[in-house]
Amino acid sequence: MDFSSKLLENAVYEMSQLPGIGKRTALRLVLHMLKQPERQTEELSNALVKLRSTIQFCKKCHNISDTELCEICSNPKRDASLVCVVEDIRDVMAIENTSQYRGLYHVLGGKISPMEGMGPQELTISSLVNKVKEGEIKELILALSSTMEGDTTNFYIFKQLEGLEVLTSTIARGIAVGDELEYADEVTLGRSILNRIPFEGTFNNN
Repeated sequence: MDFSSKLLENAVYEMSQLPGIGKRTALRLVLHMLKQPERQTEELSNALVKLRSTIQFCKKCHNISDTELCEICSNPKRDASLVCVVEDIRDVMAIENTSQYRGLYHVLGGKISPMEGMGPQELTISSLVNKVKEGEIKELILALSSTMEGDTTNFYIFKQLEGLEVLTSTIARGIAVGDELEYADEVTLGRSILNRIPFEGTFNNN
């Protein structure tokens, strides 16, 4: 792809580094931004810079937050004895959109995947186990995607919790095997949360 401007080429290159954005799409987006008022582009760049420099992670659940404690964890109406374990913020948003869940969350920051260099130590599993040991959590819902990596992570967490007094459940398989949680429709995801099953039974019967 030949460019008449080095500035344009650099902007397209940086835009194409985003997931799912090829060079042609990046070019279309950059050209669109050039047609917009300069103020709009400045507001976008300022929002991204501010996001990157000031964003925090909730000290309790590791969710992305504007403050030290996210809005969900600081809400006294949420059930602190019920914690849903998810991969990232997209899964929190998907479950919240169902309006079927009133507990708290624990964001792992990924799932165990040796191929991608993600082991248990790269995730927030140790802080999850420590929270369970404190005794306030009565039930953990393992709500990771029904992929091999998701199942491996679920099983690893389950083994780490052996001997601790906590009920461990998983979302019902209304979510098809191989599906990512964030792409499930709200009705199916909501029913999967409500109809969760004991995690142990998901592998003992295989």
